[in-house]
Amino acid sequence: MPYAEAAPQRRLPLPEFIAMLAFLFATIAFSIDAMLPALPDIAADLTPDNVNRAQLILTSFVAGMGLGTLFAGPISDAFGRKRTITVGFGIYIAATIAALYADSLEFLLIARFVQGLGAAGPRIVGLALVRDLYEGREMARITSFVMMIFIMIPAVAPTLGAGIIAISSWHGVFLAFIAFAVVGALWLNIRQVETLPRDKRRPLRLTTLYSSAREVLSDRQVMLATLILTLGFGQMFGLLSSAQQLFGETYGKGENFHLWFAAMALLSGSGTILNATFVIRFGMRRIAKWAYVMQTIVSGVILAALLSDLLPQALRFPAFFFWATSVFFMAGVTFGNLNALALQRMGHIAGMAASIIAAISTLAAVLIAAPVGLLYNGTAIPAITATLLCSGLAWYLMRNLDD
Repeated sequence: MPYAEAAPQRRLPLPEFIAMLAFLFATIAFSIDAMLPALPDIAADLTPDNVNRAQLILTSFVAGMGLGTLFAGPISDAFGRKRTITVGFGIYIAATIAALYADSLEFLLIARFVQGLGAAGPRIVGLALVRDLYEGREMARITSFVMMIFIMIPAVAPTLGAGIIAISSWHGVFLAFIAFAVVGALWLNIRQVETLPRDKRRPLRLTTLYSSAREVLSDRQVMLATLILTLGFGQMFGLLSSAQQLFGETYGKGENFHLWFAAMALLSGSGTILNATFVIRFGMRRIAKWAYVMQTIVSGVILAALLSDLLPQALRFPAFFFWATSVFFMAGVTFGNLNALALQRMGHIAGMAASIIAAISTLAAVLIAAPVGLLYNGTAIPAITATLLCSGLAWYLMRNLDD
């Protein structure tokens, strides 16, 4: 359905539509990446005896988001996209206020979990909103442009977080989260029309939910794309959970961590540009497959060099930086394509399909990422090994995925 036909009463310019969606999706990236510079201070304040536990601040948010995705999509199918996203932002803001007053790691983890529940609204329903208006390669192209802007948030979030901490404390980062959510909610409600008409909505009944969920779960192509997406999220979250320690402790770049992270995210943003440029011509499956081929080869070479001690000391950080950038590049090339492939035949139940796909891929990714972070041993070997295994398996599975 063309965008102009879906909303004839107000034609939101396509560049603004893409920017708004990127801002909604960026709630997730900002909520994760802006916390990275705060982890040492939070560990010192709340868990000084076991600083590695501070990483759970990241995975607890992702776990809450994974659970929230089970509900956000079906609710939006019943009550509309805008209302569901707005309620999600409300839950997110309430949990953020609670996190401001956290005096123990356990309380902060609970607040972060609820934050994730709320953030599931913008993330999942935003994807359903795109599917309301586009499909197939065109959806992949639009999603790539969204990801191109979205990737800028990881580029600047650690720098913003570090600046906020410098003038206040780690608590100040949560005030920025509130401001971010308020802007997103206002932008959506003031500028964007509802994309799911009342006559297209599906009642929130058990029989309807069951039939929709069964349709999604029984579709082999949807489940295969979801599994591949899980492997992509798992390796990326695994890197994120150890990023601050790897840059700071392993390679001695702690003081400039946010700048290195920004450079990594900006360089990897070229992946989304390339995908948006070539996806119409080459197709979603082919581009995603070769991205995983590249990631498997790069990870294998870097891991072999580290294990064999062939890399001179002066080249170890450049090699790690190149590898970490390739992980983000892979995400920019594959995530939009895989989501479009998974939702290709699910336009009539886009909310439910987006929820199930995201819930499975996010929660399963946490099961991959959390052990990778906790296995940190002062080297990049656990993170690189996990990426090699995930990308290799994704490459193998791509053979059976239709375009």
